[in-house]
Amino acid sequence: MNKRVERGRSTRGQLVAIATRLFGERGYEGASIEAVLRESGLSRGALYHHFADKKALFEAVLEAVEADAARRTMEAAAGLADPAEALRAGCQAWVRIAGEPEVRRIVLIDAPGVVGWARWRELDEEYGFGALKAGLVAIAAAGRLDADLVDLFAHMILAALNEIALVVAQSPDPAEATRRGQSAVDQLLAKFLG
Repeated sequence: MNKRVERGRSTRGQLVAIATRLFGERGYEGASIEAVLRESGLSRGALYHHFADKKALFEAVLEAVEADAARRTMEAAAGLADPAEALRAGCQAWVRIAGEPEVRRIVLIDAPGVVGWARWRELDEEYGFGALKAGLVAIAAAGRLDADLVDLFAHMILAALNEIALVVAQSPDPAEATRRGQSAVDQLLAKFLG
């Protein structure tokens, strides 16, 4: 790889990392391009070389946060042979991850309004929601779930998980709320999967 391409990737990564922190702390409306430029020490031209506008920068941040959350969720479920146990482990991980202020703010609160519901769902389908559906497909293949309802069940479970994540994030005691949220997820999945 030539040095120019390498520098470009490094600059883009630096901008995404700074913007992730700022969007996570201040929200989309509260984080400015000027703040990203100030912290990065880069010129406006350098930023606009990589991103057309603030929304494009946010979308890159959203995709990076989604990819990281999906990776960590999959790691939590790795090595589990039973697809229902893998689903449970992944759901438990998502409750923990989604309770992180950056993830909550970027993925659950700002993303639908900034990139639009359809694009938000498209990115989620590629990452977390896609993994959730794949887990349910495996459970259906094992005969523990009606295969015709996998998509609807995936939406139901995702909605429940995201609501739990928002409750955790708003709690004055996030650790206790996470514990209770994970207990609720266990009970929901136990009833759901038998």
